[in-house]
Formats: sequence, C-alpha cells, structure tokens
Amino acid sequence: MTESTEHPLSGLWKPTHLRALYYGSDSVQKHLLSCLPSSSSKAFIITGSSLAFKTPLVKHVEALLGPKHHAGTFSKIGQHAPVAHLDEAADAVQKDEDVDTLISVGGGSPIDSAKVISYRHHERSGNFLHHISIPTTMSAAECTFGAGYTNEEGAKVGLAHPECAPHVIIYDATFAKETPQRLWLSTAIRALDHAVELLYHPTATEVPTKQLCLTAIASLFTYLPKSKNDPQNEDYITRLQLASFSSLYPLGTNVNVGLGLSHTLGYALGSPYGIPHGITTCLTLARVVNLKSSDPKAAEQLARVLPFIGRSRSGDNKKDAVEVADAIEQLVKDLGLDRRLRDYGVGEDQVLKIARLATKTDGGQLYDDVVSLIRSKL
Repeated sequence: MTESTEHPLSGLWKPTHLRALYYGSDSVQKHLLSCLPSSSSKAFIITGSSLAFKTPLVKHVEALLGPKHHAGTFSKIGQHAPVAHLDEAADAVQKDEDVDTLISVGGGSPIDSAKVISYRHHERSGNFLHHISIPTTMSAAECTFGAGYTNEEGAKVGLAHPECAPHVIIYDATFAKETPQRLWLSTAIRALDHAVELLYHPTATEVPTKQLCLTAIASLFTYLPKSKNDPQNEDYITRLQLASFSSLYPLGTNVNVGLGLSHTLGYALGSPYGIPHGITTCLTLARVVNLKSSDPKAAEQLARVLPFIGRSRSGDNKKDAVEVADAIEQLVKDLGLDRRLRDYGVGEDQVLKIARLATKTDGGQLYDDVVSLIRSKL
C-alpha cells in the first residue's frame, strides 16, 4: 500500500466501486427500483427487528420491490452483528438461486452483515451480490469494503474485500427520521471519529480524503446541535448524512491498517461489553485526540480542524490539537452523550484486559497510555 506524505506532498487515492449516491427526502421512493442491476433482479432485504416491526420502513421497501423483485427479508440482525445471525441470513439468501441483490436497511450491523453475506455467496458460487445500502444511522459502514461482526466468543472480527463495498447508497431523510435521537446523535460522533482519525491516517490522501474530512467535521459541529433541537428537520438530517459519507468514503481502498486508536478502542469496548459503537466513540475520541497531540505529525493535522469549527489557530500545533480535543469533549456533553464506562458495568478489573485487546501488547508506552485513558473514563 502507498502511504501519503505531507513533506513532500504525495499519495495515492483509489476509490471503491460505488456507482451511485442518492440523497434527499423520498430518495428511496424515487430511485430504489432504478438501482437494481436488471429488470428481472430479485432482492433480499437485510435489516434488524426494530426497523422491521417498529417502523414502516421495511414494509415500504418490500412494497416498492413488489412480488417481482422481493425475494425475502431477514430481520434478525442484532447489535454488533452476531455470527449466528449472519449464518442464518446467509443460508436464507443461498436458498434462492435467483437472488442477485442485497438491500441493507439500518445502521452498521445490517450493512456489514450484507457485506459478509455477499462474501460468503462468492465463496459458494464465485459471484458477489449487488448491494444497495439504505442507512438510517451515521455509522458510515456503507462507505467501506470492510465488515465487522461478532464471533462465537463475543469478540469483534472482520473481513475486507473490495467487492464487498456497496454499489449504491441511498440517503433518505424520511428513513433516518425513524432513528431514535440518542442513536442518531451517538453514531454522528462515530462519523466525527472517522473524520478526525483519517487526518493522521498513514494512507489518507490530501485530496479528497483530508479535505472532505475537514468539511465533514465542520458540518457535524454545525448541524448536530441543530438536529438535536429540531430532530425532524429533514434538511439537517440530509446534511448530516452527507457529512457521514464525507467522513469515511474518501479513504477509498488504499488501506493497510485500521483507522486509529479511538476506533480500535471501540472494538475492544463494543462487542465484549455490549456498548454501542457510537457510545464507545463518545467515551474515547476526545481522550485519544489529547493523546495524539504529543505526536508532532498528528498534531500538525489535528490543528487544521480549528478554523473549521469556528476557532483560530495559535501556531502551536500541540496546543491547537488539545483545543480540538476539548471541543470534541464539549460537543459530546452538549449533545447529552457524556458517559462513563461504569454505566456499562466496566470496572477497574477490566482495564488491563481492554488495554491488551486494544494494543495487542502487555506493556510499553502505548499500552500505558491506553490504561490511563481507560481509567480516566471509569
């Protein structure tokens, strides 16, 4: 993989195979059928039980597809995508040889599950499935070719293949309006996590990655408070959906390592302790940015954020990066998302285990820093 550099300015950007991005209210109604790969396509919907049974969204998609295009619906995908649910969904899809399309409706778990199902279909048949994603949160799973799920031991594992990336994304504010506000806001902080950590990611390019991430950060800081105060405003929702896209899609396929420490801590805290990934970010991101302020290269990139959130740079990158961390922490508090690990049953007895899982080591500076970070959030 090609790493990007600032001095000299160089890099490589390779996009995913995304063919279309639709956004705006009623986009599903207007465009879903035109997104199918052929006039005879059969689509299988992958979603969770809350969306299927507590909202009209899945039934609406089924009605749009009609008997001609609707092959079935799997609605048991749970938080963090348990592998047992994936096994069952993959088997259901495999039973119908006419299925050529998956439609994921929901947040990161249904979207990632559809990627894994497509991968398994390829293992069995040699063909990947066409994937249309209709996100209802801001987890941005629709923007990547990687997928995470929870194995039998309760640990988060993943797979990645360029052909697993969705072919079409449809951001529809009327769908996102059904998302509970706490979930909507917390997954937006997950999008902020992506945008911030990509600024110092080794393969993230100046264009489009870092420049789009900076605009994503600006939109998130601007529209999250507005969306909290006016949660049914479809213009705010759409702008936040586009910020979510800009926070992660620009990374593309030139990827050789994970996103960053906050993201890694999210995996160490999420599946093992049942903490939603949006909340894990609320717990970790500001502290990680504070930690990264001591790294001159990371601080140089983090300092760029200040003008995008209405603040002035001082010329001292470390000081400016700390100010970014403080701004993130304040945004989390203003959104009512400030939490402690003890709220989720995580105590001192788990600190070293989490640090080992996140750092893959039993000692060293990073390990010690992570131990301190976790303890600060107990």
